[in-house]
Amino acid sequence: MAEPIIVVRNLNKSFPGVHALKDVHFDLFPGEVHTLVGENGAGKSTLMKVLSGVYQKDSGEILLDGKPVEVPNPKTAQRLGISIIHQELNLMNHLTAAQNIFIGREPKSAFGIFLDEKKLNEKASELFALLKMDIDPRVKIAKLTIAKQQMVEIVKALSYDARVLIMDEPTASLNDAEIEELFTIIRDLRSKGVAIIYISHRMDELFKISDRITVMRDGQYIDTLKAGDTNLDYIIALMVGRTIDASAPQVNLSANRPVVFEVKGLNHGDVLKDINFEARKGEILGFAGLMGAGRTEAARAIFGADPIDSGEVRVNGKKVNIRRPSDAVRHGIGYLSEDRKRYGVALGMDVEANSALASMKQFTGFAGFVKNKEIRKAAQEKVEKLSIKTPSLQQKLKFLSGGNQQKVVVAKWLIRNCDILFFDEPTRGIDIGAKQEIYALLNDLAAAGKTIIMISSELPEILKLSHRIIVMCEGRITGELSASEATQEKIMRLATQRETIVKAANK
Repeated sequence: MAEPIIVVRNLNKSFPGVHALKDVHFDLFPGEVHTLVGENGAGKSTLMKVLSGVYQKDSGEILLDGKPVEVPNPKTAQRLGISIIHQELNLMNHLTAAQNIFIGREPKSAFGIFLDEKKLNEKASELFALLKMDIDPRVKIAKLTIAKQQMVEIVKALSYDARVLIMDEPTASLNDAEIEELFTIIRDLRSKGVAIIYISHRMDELFKISDRITVMRDGQYIDTLKAGDTNLDYIIALMVGRTIDASAPQVNLSANRPVVFEVKGLNHGDVLKDINFEARKGEILGFAGLMGAGRTEAARAIFGADPIDSGEVRVNGKKVNIRRPSDAVRHGIGYLSEDRKRYGVALGMDVEANSALASMKQFTGFAGFVKNKEIRKAAQEKVEKLSIKTPSLQQKLKFLSGGNQQKVVVAKWLIRNCDILFFDEPTRGIDIGAKQEIYALLNDLAAAGKTIIMISSELPEILKLSHRIIVMCEGRITGELSASEATQEKIMRLATQRETIVKAANK
């Protein structure tokens, strides 16, 4: 039997107020896909950042090929053959695929002064061909889809002769077809002897790609299981320490709900084409579609984050002029972005400050003095209501798990008390336990009379939570389905149909 390439023993890592890893152990064999699962805050990403040199361990031991090693920084990890692909891709949009892959290691001309662009592109082409990837090395990253950018990241990692490839939530932004393409690449890498550590919150992926599964909880190792010897219910029970229903709760429909939000004739170049819809008080209106369908673009345009060519928005029957996000907020519209770290939170600020970001006017008194006690009270109430795991209100967001960061974004808009809330991929990168809390929150908000417009790439989530479902394809609304008639098959048919073919009569 082959010896493990990596062995971790009694690993510990702490941050201010948080013992992130507690005597963790883990091993990895050549040519295997070892999946790491656990709720947000379980320690998965922290362990991987220690292995890849982003964080330094406090104590414990890391063995590589049976010999103890220190990994003080990412460069050392790369030299040892360990590469990580983070959930937030680390590419430069203005550079080409080849330039991103070899940045800092570019081949030079004969005189060693000028960049040899031809050789650079040839080397990148060889790597793409090796993994059967159809990518032009000369194309700029900004022009590639998220899935193609993910592939460039993989090639970049392997260009360092990586023997261990760590993939942190690689499918979070991919559709089903792109996920299958990624899995094909992973299987090919496995056949070449590359060892892969795979982190995912998508439970349906575990048994498609994993050889073994390790479960972590609250910074501790729980168990390692062969994928073929276990089942989803048992894995979930180990993750959360209790039995949990993996499905979303059913939504209770209410009759005679008044229309409180309308969008008419929204257009923007080739991105959005004649978008028309309405949403009712106390309703969860789901938006479904494949990547690039225009769902996020529509939400951003409505919120004033992106310009429009034509169209109008009505709130409670009155036309409103939204040119910038502050206009939308003033009219009671909140937007939870799919990219929370870029648009939703200030990672260098604490929980208390982030919670008040959208409501500073109401917390500012005479002569501009900030009402800190009121902010603290409001933030504490939302931390308790949303079960945000933080040692204190003064904890910086960058030290919270992804799921808890998402909850702080929700807290921000709840404190603002917006009546119309756009939730763009509300459970992306969130574990199954935290998902249940977000689902319950969405239902509670709707029951309280809030209007929820939810964009999600997870069809079970759309089907379970939505009163109605609007489907988009290539910038158009191609259909509308009631909760009772919607199925995954019907949604996918509409999501791949360029022209409008279905309009449900359920108004």
